[in-house]
Amino acid sequence: MAMSPTGVARPGEAASRLDVGIVSAGRVGTALGIALARAGHRVVAACAVSEESRSRAARLPATTEILPADQVAARADLLLLAVPDTAIAGLVAGLASGGHLQPGQLVAHTSGAHGVEVLRPAAGVGCLTMALHPVMTFTGRGEDVDRLAGISFGVTAPEPLRPVAAALVLEMGGEPEFVDEAARPLYHAALSHGTNHLNTLVNEAMDLLRAAGIAHPDRLIAPLLSASLDNTLRLGDRALTGPVARGDADTVAAHLTAVEAVSPESIPAYLAMARRTADRAIASGRLSVESAEPLLGVLARREQGGDT
Repeated sequence: MAMSPTGVARPGEAASRLDVGIVSAGRVGTALGIALARAGHRVVAACAVSEESRSRAARLPATTEILPADQVAARADLLLLAVPDTAIAGLVAGLASGGHLQPGQLVAHTSGAHGVEVLRPAAGVGCLTMALHPVMTFTGRGEDVDRLAGISFGVTAPEPLRPVAAALVLEMGGEPEFVDEAARPLYHAALSHGTNHLNTLVNEAMDLLRAAGIAHPDRLIAPLLSASLDNTLRLGDRALTGPVARGDADTVAAHLTAVEAVSPESIPAYLAMARRTADRAIASGRLSVESAEPLLGVLARREQGGDT
């Protein structure tokens, strides 16, 4: 990357070697720090308070000093903020008001929920701000870095900084996907709805299979889930199958009775997903309104607390 006299990339230029500071060395920060180091940047400092963070920070290059956040910021050409969503605003405001940020310094956060507005205090002192959100789940294990290869990053940055943001993402092995500031909450809601609720849904399904006497529900359900995900990504609503998509009211009623007997707390989620599935099946032409009526009646009666 071409550099300014201060050692920081100018807008529109691609990176050479940057001194990278990371706050903090959690799952995401550590993985991105290692990826940036592999791309030739120098990870010079990281903030790691907990024992777990310090253990992860040990995986960063030997050049990395463990320092408080303000000292990390002072040493960095690129300051990467990998802290919880709710901590970003206060952290940035404190660093800016304390004089720990410098004009021309790159300041990026990894949150999916925020764009660059949360970094306004940094921009106010002349920093170049961007959001670089890796669309991946991280476990804190070594394979996290390898998982960056080919994934998308949700990028929000002022127009002049987009080439710099894209270059950093590409260097980490990802692909930039630009997200407007105003669309950031919807973008993050979509990702959370898909991945977090999928986790809950799959765990609920495995709990029910265990209750049905299946000793290894993961082995039983994994091929079905993989096929369903693949079909959905390729075919959209055309991939809908099962009793709801067929309007099979009797089967759904039997499901509700069986689930309630072993896991009544799962009933609201089943009802919500069944109704939404029916809506999508009708809208896509997979299920006619007439065929859906008995099914919708079963769902409505149970939602109202009646028998199916």
